[in-house]
Amino acid sequence: MKTDNKTKVALVDDHVLLRNGLAGLVNSLDNYTVVFEADNGIDFQKKIKNGNVPDLVLMDINMPEMDGFATAQWLKQTYPLTKVLALSMYDNENSVIRMFKAGAKGYILKDSEPSELKAALDSIMTKGYYYSELVTGKLIHSINKLDEDADVRNLVQLNDREIDFLKYACTEMTYKEIADKMFLSPRTIDGYRDALFEKLNLKTRVGLVMYAIKNGIVQV
Repeated sequence: MKTDNKTKVALVDDHVLLRNGLAGLVNSLDNYTVVFEADNGIDFQKKIKNGNVPDLVLMDINMPEMDGFATAQWLKQTYPLTKVLALSMYDNENSVIRMFKAGAKGYILKDSEPSELKAALDSIMTKGYYYSELVTGKLIHSINKLDEDADVRNLVQLNDREIDFLKYACTEMTYKEIADKMFLSPRTIDGYRDALFEKLNLKTRVGLVMYAIKNGIVQV
């Protein structure tokens, strides 16, 4: 899937000027080349089916006709070897969670420095993922240390209610909605969350989601 030893990249974004700027930036990097650009998920599907299967896709989240969530999910099912780096204007927790569950391997803000984009591309192609400040360094360290098939329950003792809470935390439900679902008070739910933050050395809900996905507590 390499052309002249360069990683093949596709850009999917409905903002043409931004997309053109990204294309120029990616093409300026030694190890990467843009093979095609698309306006949205539908356009992307047409172009990838022409045989232009990229190694990596820079994908906008908010697009008309077919957004980044649906496109990433389709890509994971149809071309599972192609990796996705999500692009967004906003540091939105729910968007991060949804994109990772849809199969994205990284998430970067559109106002990031070019050096961070390069770091993200390099990390995804060498390590298989890229987590910026959205996920704590401790989580990254734990992922690097854990075997792919390790079960978190062999490493950290979680009770059944904590595991149930962790599964609900991987949905789009608010903490109040999780409390209602588990027939518990919001204060009790806050206690479960804080206990998991402490046990797993995490600080964010995104971190909880990534830990659950990585260790097979939830399926994606």
